Amino acid sequence: MSQISVNNLTFYYEGSYDNIFEDVSFQIDTDWKLGFIARNGRGKTTFLKLLTGQYEYRGSIASSVVFDYFPFEVRDRERNTIDVIEEIYPDYEFWKLCREFNYLAMDAEILYRPFSTLSNGEQTRVLLALLFTRENHFLLIDEPTNHLDMKTRAVLREYLNTKKGFILVSHDRNFIDGCVDHVLVINRESIEVQQGNFSSWQENKRKQDACELAENERLKKDIKRLTESAREAGQWADKVESTKIGGRSKYEKSLDLRAYIGEKSRRMQMRRKNLEHRREREIEEKSGLLKNIETVEALKIMPLKHYKEKLVVMEDCTLAYAGSNQGAEDSRGSQYAGESSNDHGVGREIISHFNFEVRQGERIFLKGRNGCGKSSVIKAILQQDNPVITAGKIELPNQMIISYCSQDTSSLHGTIREYAAENEIDETLFMAVLRKLDFSRIQFEKRIEDYSGGQKKKVLIAGSLCKQAHLYIWDEPLNFIDVFSRMQIEELILKFKPTMILVEHDRAFMENVATRVVEIG
Repeated sequence: MSQISVNNLTFYYEGSYDNIFEDVSFQIDTDWKLGFIARNGRGKTTFLKLLTGQYEYRGSIASSVVFDYFPFEVRDRERNTIDVIEEIYPDYEFWKLCREFNYLAMDAEILYRPFSTLSNGEQTRVLLALLFTRENHFLLIDEPTNHLDMKTRAVLREYLNTKKGFILVSHDRNFIDGCVDHVLVINRESIEVQQGNFSSWQENKRKQDACELAENERLKKDIKRLTESAREAGQWADKVESTKIGGRSKYEKSLDLRAYIGEKSRRMQMRRKNLEHRREREIEEKSGLLKNIETVEALKIMPLKHYKEKLVVMEDCTLAYAGSNQGAEDSRGSQYAGESSNDHGVGREIISHFNFEVRQGERIFLKGRNGCGKSSVIKAILQQDNPVITAGKIELPNQMIISYCSQDTSSLHGTIREYAAENEIDETLFMAVLRKLDFSRIQFEKRIEDYSGGQKKKVLIAGSLCKQAHLYIWDEPLNFIDVFSRMQIEELILKFKPTMILVEHDRAFMENVATRVVEIG
C-alpha cells in the first residue's frame, strides 16, 4: 500500500473566469475503493486528468503508482474488439482478460465482433476488464454507468466490489454505495476524504450541517446581543466622559470625584471595546460556518390539466426501424396505423404487440435492457420519423402539449440566451431554474459547448421545466447529473406530481418517483 499525496494544488483553464482548484491538499491510500462525489462543474473529471498529467498545475501530486483512466479512447469502432484491445494495451495478457470476462459474465466470443456492434453495456465491460488486467496500477473510472441498464449496473457494482485501488466517479447512489469503502468529496469551499460510502457520508454531512445551522443561529443571536450591549456601553461611556470634561458637573466637589469619574469612564470604554472584540470574533467564527452547506433550492413546475383522463393509448403496436420509405406513416395526426411491414420499407422489428396507456397523474418508468425498445416507444409517441408503426395504433388527445427531454446533448450550442431564444423559452425563468440547479452566474457567459456533461443535461432539464405541458417525457435525464440535483429533481416531481413517462436506470430515483414501472422485452 502506498499513498497519493496532493499538496497546495491550484488549477484553472486558460482563459477561464475562475479557479477549478485553489490551494487543495489531501492524501489517499492506493488500496482504497474511493467514490468521488461532487456537483456538476466542480472538477471531478479535471482532477482525474490532472492525476494522469494531462494539464499543468501549481502545487504537487506525489505518488509511486501508475494511473490508468477509463474510458479509454477507441479510435476505430469498426475494428474487431480484440484488435481494439491490442491497440489500447499491446502488452495485455489474454488469460487475464478471459479471467475478467468470466467475472463480468461475458462470453469471449464478443472479442471477434466489431466493437461498434457491442451494446453500451458490453463496450463498458470489455474496457473495464482490460483496465483490471493491469496490475499495480491505480485506476481512475469516470462515470461507467451512463446509458447502462439496471441489470448491467448491478453486474458492474458486484464486480467493482471485489476490486480495490481505484477512484470511481458515479452519481448513482445505489451503485456507488455497493462498491466503495471511502469517499473523496469536493465541497463548495474544501475537499474532504472520509471512510464509508455515499449514504454514510450523506448522514454525517446531514448531522454536520444541522450542527452548523444551529451554531449559526446561536451566533446570530449572540452577535445581535453583543451589538446592542456595545451600543449601550458606548452611550454610557460617552455620557460619563462628558461629565468629566470641562469640570462643570454640580456633583464634582473635589479632585477625588473627578478621578473617580475618569476611572469609571475608562472602564466603560474598555467594556465597550471588549464587547466589540467579542462581537468581531464571533462574526469571524460565524463566517467560517455554512461554507460547505449545499444550498439546494426547491424547483417548480407548472403541469397543465387536460380534459381527457388518458393521455396516451398504444394498442397492439409493432414498431420497426424505418427503411427507404420513411415518412409513410398515416397523416391523420394523433391517430395512425400501419398495415404491414412491406408498406413502410421497414428494417428490423424492435417491439411487437405492445399495449400501453398513460393516465393523468401517473409517473411511468419504462424498464428493460439496453436495446429493448424503450426509447423507440418514446419516439413513437412523439411521432418522430423513426421508428414506424407496422401494426396497431397510438392515440393522443387533441391539443395535448408534450415537454420532451432528450438523452442526447450533442446538438447543444451557443449561449444560454441563444438557446432560450431558439427554443422560445422565457430567458429570465430559464436562468432562474439553472441557478437553482447550481449554475453560477459566470456560467451564463460561457458557451454551452464548454459545459461539463452534467451541465449540458441540466440545460435540457431546465428547458423542459420551463415549458407548461400536459405530459413530460424524459429519456435518460440523469446521465452525468450530480446526486444533489437528482434528489432536488425527485423532490420537484413528488411535490408537483406531473404526468410523466421516463426512461432512467437510477434505481433509487425510480423507486422514489415511479407510480408504475412497465417492463419492456
